[in-house]
Amino acid sequence: MTNTTGRKVTANIAITLDGRYHGPDGPGDLGAIVRYATTDVGRNHLTQIWDGATTALLSRPNAQGFLGYWPTVAADENADPRDRGYAKWLVDTEKVVLSTTLTEAPWERTRVLNAPAADVVTELKAIGTGNILVNTSPSILKPLLAADLVDRLFLLITPEIVGGGQRLFEDGLPGSTWTLTHQEVGELGEIATIYDRIR
Repeated sequence: MTNTTGRKVTANIAITLDGRYHGPDGPGDLGAIVRYATTDVGRNHLTQIWDGATTALLSRPNAQGFLGYWPTVAADENADPRDRGYAKWLVDTEKVVLSTTLTEAPWERTRVLNAPAADVVTELKAIGTGNILVNTSPSILKPLLAADLVDRLFLLITPEIVGGGQRLFEDGLPGSTWTLTHQEVGELGEIATIYDRIR
């Protein structure tokens, strides 16, 4: 199917210096990530990821975590405006959740699909407008990288080596070239970057 809408696939994730999106104790081991996400650089980065995006593509675990937390931030007038802006976007935007276990969505403006990520993205690119944001969901991002379907990467790189845990960039990915279009360095040594795929 040809992309006639001009929609781009963007993806956001935080990784450590050794390329991992969680530590050796599993998906909940985020100590090398979380404190950097709440810095000024981390929050500015959060503001950039959803600019221009009209669809959030999420794995079931991320949807459950995000949609259990962010709606309270959207309603909190005392929250950081950058956090609140992202939270309101996430609540209000179209959400597509990939799951093999859910049959219906418990959240508003959400569709649940049990299909390969590449097939879902190909369908989404053929309809609608605005970017499709793969939002901190490595189980979706990895197959999209393998299929060379990602157009922009928002990476928050934290200055820690955790020595274990899942890596984002596995061996066997097709070769690709990217250009750095934005970078910002934080006081703790975190680096917020935006890379665009050169095609």
